[in-house]
Amino acid sequence: MNIHNVNLTISAVSPKQYPENSFPDIAFAGRSNVGKSSFINKMLNRKSLARTSSKPGKTATINFYNIDNTLNFVDLPGYGYAQVSKEEKKKWATMIETYLSTRPTLSFTVLLVDARHKPTQDDITMLDFIRSQHSFAFVIATKCDKIAKTKLNSHLDEIYYTLNLTDDDILIPFSAETGFGVEECWEAIKELCNIE
Repeated sequence: MNIHNVNLTISAVSPKQYPENSFPDIAFAGRSNVGKSSFINKMLNRKSLARTSSKPGKTATINFYNIDNTLNFVDLPGYGYAQVSKEEKKKWATMIETYLSTRPTLSFTVLLVDARHKPTQDDITMLDFIRSQHSFAFVIATKCDKIAKTKLNSHLDEIYYTLNLTDDDILIPFSAETGFGVEECWEAIKELCNIE
């Protein structure tokens, strides 16, 4: 994918702040610290476009990234971080659900999970919500560089069975460190959004 211009359009907290363009949205959901920002930076070949942090729970807004006036990458707030207050968690959950339920240009929601760990109940709940809107699931397993190559398939199998994936679903292993999986992710996204 040849990308020329990328910018953070807005960090939104409500529908009235969403960008008023007709480009398809690809949204990315996942637990805090799953590596969504690193994933976005690697996919867009930018070092620090999406802010990364060693402290989970930093993304408290819905961040829209305009890619060549063709596509929006949408970084949703992470979930499942214990150090955030119940009120804050509820606010984030409402923000995510409102976006996923009302955004007319949303093409697909991709779930990111950490390949090193078995998906959590929060991941399963999120995927159930995604399945309620889409006919199949698209899951990206991040941080694959931190797993020995001989053990990667067993980790992917655990994700596959825990999330109850089928042959109709997409599961792509990914590493923001090495770029493993970048081309496969782009191919899937371009097909979903009908982009050449």
